[in-house]
Amino acid sequence: MIVAETPQRATPHGLAHQAVHFEDGLLLDCGVRLGRLSVAYRTCGRLNAERSNAVLVCHALTGDQYVAEPHPLTGKPGWWEAVVGPGRPVDTNRFFVISANVLGGCMGSSGPASQKDGQADGGSAVLWGTDFPPVTIRDMVRAQKRLIEHLGIERLFAVLGGSMGGMQVLEWAALYPESVFAAVPVATAAYHTAQNIAFHEVGRQAIFADPDWAGGRYWEAGKVPARGLAVARMTAHITYLSEQALTRKFGRRLRSGASLTLFDDLFEVESYLRHQGSTFVARFDANSYLSITRAMDFFDLAAEHGGDLARAFAGAKTRFCVISFSSDWLFPTAQSRAIARALNQAAANVSFVEVESDKGHDAFLLDEPEFHRTLAGFLSGSGRLIGLS
Repeated sequence: MIVAETPQRATPHGLAHQAVHFEDGLLLDCGVRLGRLSVAYRTCGRLNAERSNAVLVCHALTGDQYVAEPHPLTGKPGWWEAVVGPGRPVDTNRFFVISANVLGGCMGSSGPASQKDGQADGGSAVLWGTDFPPVTIRDMVRAQKRLIEHLGIERLFAVLGGSMGGMQVLEWAALYPESVFAAVPVATAAYHTAQNIAFHEVGRQAIFADPDWAGGRYWEAGKVPARGLAVARMTAHITYLSEQALTRKFGRRLRSGASLTLFDDLFEVESYLRHQGSTFVARFDANSYLSITRAMDFFDLAAEHGGDLARAFAGAKTRFCVISFSSDWLFPTAQSRAIARALNQAAANVSFVEVESDKGHDAFLLDEPEFHRTLAGFLSGSGRLIGLS
């Protein structure tokens, strides 16, 4: 295996990222072998001498590796800054935190926006675009495992993440049980429901319908399918919130006069969604959105184990803390209970907490003291079991 690490790796945004490159590539579930695997990542905190305090944070669909530091494209705080940092639930004074851009992503890891294996056009890189092979959540985890091994870590103290990040946590525990001491899947499920697939399909069709999508080769004309990608983001963002949260934040408040209009920003909630769409376009690649949503849609951990979810965790020695939110209708509590039930059937060590919140699916990203206390308590208690001070 030939491994090369670069402090930074250029992307189509004109941005660069810390990344490690595996020249022997990666065999994907679809049967295609990537000739070269790149994994972009960030770390914070310090790895102890025993290499026993490493925590892998897995990001959700629209996240990336910038979990606890300002985002290099937007300048906004890290997406989980409320959770990861000195004195926070994932305390970087105690833990060495690793976060990697998922396979298929657009922030430096191998994906549709990265250079195609061994190809260039007149000295210029040829991007994968829609030729990038379909990937799965399991492929994403295999790529992360390569990174963890590269960092010289045999066993992670903990793997945690919410939404699609929680799917990766479950896959880690099923695929590499000896490599995970503690697992925290948050606001997630063991499979993607028909309703969730349907919402993703609406977003994908919005991208396909944008004339600037150009069959997925939009960069060749220096264009971006901004309108389609923005609509995809707007549609998805509605599912991340609860009715109570939308009512509390916006209600039926108007931005302008009370006169009827078809095209102006009339309601505050309309303006908010358009803002979410436009800012997303500035930092995300449309083809990556297609790739990652498809990976989520195909995720079904029970199907990977003969239709029996408990079998996925057979003999697991990992400690689990499964967390859901009462108002999350995208990944409702019943789906977290099903995970906890399967873990109990497998005789795994599992605790389950439903956090009362009216903030919807996005509650795991927001200021939720009960969630933060639960996470901090579980990590502290688990740490004491292996002598982490």
